[in-house]
Amino acid sequence: MAIIKPNNNTISAITALPAAISTGKVLQVVTATDTSERNTTSTSFVTASNTLSVNITPASTSNKVFVQVCSAGLNNTDGSTSHYTVYRDSTDLGNSSEGLTALRCVSGAGDARFPLSMSALDSPSSTSQLTYQVYFRAGGNQATLNTYNCKASITVFEIEG
Repeated sequence: MAIIKPNNNTISAITALPAAISTGKVLQVVTATDTSERNTTSTSFVTASNTLSVNITPASTSNKVFVQVCSAGLNNTDGSTSHYTVYRDSTDLGNSSEGLTALRCVSGAGDARFPLSMSALDSPSSTSQLTYQVYFRAGGNQATLNTYNCKASITVFEIEG
């Protein structure tokens, strides 16, 4: 098999991609954490925690923002549903009624405790400061975030567009 040499160079001589190829570089990363258990009985989305909120100002309107949320554990009251999402300012990045993810606890199973992970790739088309924040709601009974005061985090990455 023949080895192709781009521009008569060896592979080890290539140190960068041509300028026309977008590399999707990470330009900035912002994170926040919370270690307090949070509960709600609201059936509308409410702020899960003022500390699970980050501000980021994109450098270009073509850049994207990747959002990652993790919580070490959550639970739900027997037979009900909890919904979790992320808002950019007043815009829900998930489904306006269901959110980005949900937990359904089967009747008779007692409380359910699972890791929570949400992610979304947002195209805000803005160079203004944006706030990304975790919200949640109960589908019935109560929704819980950070069961047993586990550590939750929200991290946003600005990706060059």
